[in-house]
Amino acid sequence: MPGEVIDRPNPKALKSLIPEDVLKLSVQLEKLQLSDADLKGLEEFRRASNYIAAAMIFLSDNAFLERDLTHDDIKPRLLGHWGTCPGLTLVYAHLNYLARKNDLDCIYVVGPGHGAPAILASLWLEGSLEKFYPQYAQNKQGLHNLITGFSTPTGFPSHINAETPGSIHEGGELGYALSVAFGAVMDKPDLIVGCIVGDGEAESGPTATAWHAAKYIDPAESGAVIPIVHVNGFKISERTIYGCMDDKEMVTLFTGYGYQCRFVEDLEDIDRDLATSFQWALDEIRKIQKAARSGKPIMKPRWPVIIMRTPKGWSGPKKVDGEFVEGSFHAHQVPLMAAKTSKDQLADLQNWLLSYGPAKLFTETGDVTDSIKSVIPIEAEKKLGQRAETYKAHEPLKVPDWRKFGVEKGTEESCMKAIGNLIDQSLVDNPKSLRIFSPDELVSNKLDAVFNHTGRDFQWDEFSNAQGGRVIEILSEHTCQGFLQGYTLTGRTGIFPSYESFLGIIHTMMVQYSKFNKMARETTWRTDLSSINYIETSTWTRQEHNGFSHQNPSFIGAVLNLKPDAARVYFPPDANTFLSTVAHCLRSKNYVNLMVGSKQPQPVFLSVEEADAHCQAGASIWKFASTDSGLNPDVTLVGIGSELMFEVVVAAAILRRKCPSLRVRVVNVTDLMILEAETLHPHSLTNEEFNSLFTPDRPIHFNYHGYSNEIKGLLFGRPNLDRISIECYKEEGSTTTPFDMMLRNSVSRYHVIEAAIKAGAKSNPHVALDMTALLGEVRHQVSKVQKYILETGRDPEGTFDVPKFEETVFQGGKEGKRESGGKEDGFFVN
Repeated sequence: MPGEVIDRPNPKALKSLIPEDVLKLSVQLEKLQLSDADLKGLEEFRRASNYIAAAMIFLSDNAFLERDLTHDDIKPRLLGHWGTCPGLTLVYAHLNYLARKNDLDCIYVVGPGHGAPAILASLWLEGSLEKFYPQYAQNKQGLHNLITGFSTPTGFPSHINAETPGSIHEGGELGYALSVAFGAVMDKPDLIVGCIVGDGEAESGPTATAWHAAKYIDPAESGAVIPIVHVNGFKISERTIYGCMDDKEMVTLFTGYGYQCRFVEDLEDIDRDLATSFQWALDEIRKIQKAARSGKPIMKPRWPVIIMRTPKGWSGPKKVDGEFVEGSFHAHQVPLMAAKTSKDQLADLQNWLLSYGPAKLFTETGDVTDSIKSVIPIEAEKKLGQRAETYKAHEPLKVPDWRKFGVEKGTEESCMKAIGNLIDQSLVDNPKSLRIFSPDELVSNKLDAVFNHTGRDFQWDEFSNAQGGRVIEILSEHTCQGFLQGYTLTGRTGIFPSYESFLGIIHTMMVQYSKFNKMARETTWRTDLSSINYIETSTWTRQEHNGFSHQNPSFIGAVLNLKPDAARVYFPPDANTFLSTVAHCLRSKNYVNLMVGSKQPQPVFLSVEEADAHCQAGASIWKFASTDSGLNPDVTLVGIGSELMFEVVVAAAILRRKCPSLRVRVVNVTDLMILEAETLHPHSLTNEEFNSLFTPDRPIHFNYHGYSNEIKGLLFGRPNLDRISIECYKEEGSTTTPFDMMLRNSVSRYHVIEAAIKAGAKSNPHVALDMTALLGEVRHQVSKVQKYILETGRDPEGTFDVPKFEETVFQGGKEGKRESGGKEDGFFVN
């Protein structure tokens, strides 16, 4: 399908039917009087930056155009996106100018990450590239290296990433810049983030919700964002939604969002127009902050937003081969794609580059002129590319001793209730460096203990306004993730609790973040960051009341697919192990931590000391549930996931009575990464350790919370895998009972018993002798239970009672706190 056909460049939006009076809602300003020197510096900064950006896309030599271009000067592959660059350089110049004039702490978050040439060019002009990369010094060789190396294996990539100084946002997937920017200013009262959102990105769902992010900014304690909506009118091959909205539509939209709307569109006097607008925006922010910090906060303040209308590809070629380029989608990527082979396009390229007057923008040594430097902050730490917040601001948490919150072994407790108390104390101990970002599920997830000493930070709600709440709940996983990323990448720590089934919404955001963090670790100048921490609960095992739509553990696999030095997945089996895991994750750095567990009451199988040792090892033999403490087993039964482990433990108790000749070893795995083949993950067990835990040659049955391919992938490469069987979630579910979910997915105690008998019969003749009768009894019991559930709508009485294990804390068993029904025969637990 060809691109859209237009009959003129930079077409204006057709007039809407909205009354003209609404235009009074837009901010009208008298332009500031800028000095001739400042205007010259701003204009030359833009020209120089645009020249470098364009040259980066095309030139493999002759970076300063000191002779006529030849085809040999053109790169063999033309990669990059020109269309957004002039807008990005315009904003870059003015944010630096604003910072210099106001002694401002400012960073720049760029939504159109494909505009890397503009940002890299501006970083070179201000000297920030040279600080981190000496090969890009402010001289002829340095600029030659930058221009000729761009989008090649030896230079910068075509999109903004962690190698780009000043960046805190991976520039590939669109939609997240705004929420990242708002996350960055939280708890940084002096920080201003200029965030440019392209009108293509503005069409994304995450951006649409992120406009509400300002409603979660308490101006008494946090900085502020200056959003710049860059309306250049076009995407890759057609016009944008915002590009087809007139000023009346735009001003009513953003007024409804809670903003004051200022249009910047005077192309003949763009520097004064934007400088005036930025200064106005900063002054409005200061008024809002002053009121809040003096104890008289403005309820529902109207934050500033700038709508900047400039042509796509502004200052580039007007027409190529009869097609409009400037002011059309043809400017989006490379305007002169045939410059390597076409004499006419080569000439057009030379004329285009010369139109910036490069000879007057650089000194004889290749440095930039003093005029350009005059609009850049003098102090290095004030320059956009050298702000400490973007690369060396990590604040380690004071993590409380989790053992103080430990639960007595042999009792029952919700893992979420237990860790809620630990997180509550962590918030108290870290009042400015720890936040919770949650999609309105904390109470449902039984984490409400976090509200013991704090509240929600929803500033537009009269009941939570200006109270310093540390919890942000917004029903947008994308916005929560953006907040988390911005907060973490500027040095702090966040926790993201969620229903299991809906964490997958931010799968690709998490992957983009991980790519950013991977490249950050490979630089020499970015310091460590806190890990990002996901708590995945309300899992499929207990989503029987919400039904099939809420039964989805796929986010586990998304994390497993990350690089081994980033991925961490934990399945704590009880409250004490979950406490230990949370404390560890809050102290950790540079990881993506996923903790999966139950919000329902669960048996506390391990003491505080046992839980500590168990988590350090990542797995252990549960001797109390094993035959002879696990010595010489016929089969090893492995539980991964709290409810799945409970079924294994119950199965072991039943087998003691029903098949006493079967020797069983019970193992729990809490750190999923220990299973990965030797040397493939930092936590991988050696083969010797693996065999010690699971035996060298006996059958192993896994009862696993996630999908079977995850376990198969982790185990691939281990020796003797034909002895392994796996049961797991297999996309079977409905609105039913908790135990029926176990039955439907073949992970119930009965399925574990069946697997154990079949495996044990291979080496134990006593088990083999009785196998047929035993399996018949098991299958009969499954039929009876299924019939009971179907007839009564509940699980049989005693289903979730804690099983008996003689000479242990569980020797008397214990009545479970969870739902139960009518009494069945003695084949259940006790």
